[in-house]
Amino acid sequence: MEAALKTIIEETILFVKQELQEAEAGHDWFHIERVYKNALQINESEKGNDLIVALGSLLHDIADPKFHNGDEDLGPTIAYKFMSKLGLESSVKDHVANIIRHISYKQSFENQAFDSLELHIVRDADRLDAIGAIGIARAFTYGGFKNRVLYDPNIKPTEFTNKEAYKNSNGTTINHFYEKLLLLKDKFHTNKGKELALKRHQFMEEYLQQFYAEWEGK
Repeated sequence: MEAALKTIIEETILFVKQELQEAEAGHDWFHIERVYKNALQINESEKGNDLIVALGSLLHDIADPKFHNGDEDLGPTIAYKFMSKLGLESSVKDHVANIIRHISYKQSFENQAFDSLELHIVRDADRLDAIGAIGIARAFTYGGFKNRVLYDPNIKPTEFTNKEAYKNSNGTTINHFYEKLLLLKDKFHTNKGKELALKRHQFMEEYLQQFYAEWEGK
């Protein structure tokens, strides 16, 4: 890693740690760190722009809209201002801001106004952290944070068809598996992301089988 890139990453890590020190456990610095590592692993195969992949993964949740009254502009704005202090080119800042703006699952309900290899890499890296063992832990952490029902057999999963319905949903945590987590496997773009997602997807299916068995006292 060249010295300039290393310095930028180090400064970005310090900034993100400071900004997210009070964040909910599923969207804290450790989530960012895991996504960053996932992105680096995927990028070894995909050969995207190293700087944009690094910044996109480190800054992608700098102000997650669901913790900021649904404000989808705040994250890109904070990231852009920070990158300006680093003296980065406008093309880099614009690209990273667009990654932040388009990375969320809820954006999949709309026609994408922006697309790039680096977005695919960072989005796949983020989605990897939403599935598997850690994805399960994060789902229940967020469900507890929102005081959601763990599971209710009488409440069926919803098949969302638009962004607003998804954003406003307040279903059970187990339903969230069917409404999002189990759907992610088929929404990866990169070959490495698809490969890594398969094992994590299978683990979630096994977990649900065990959950239902225990729910029935077996």
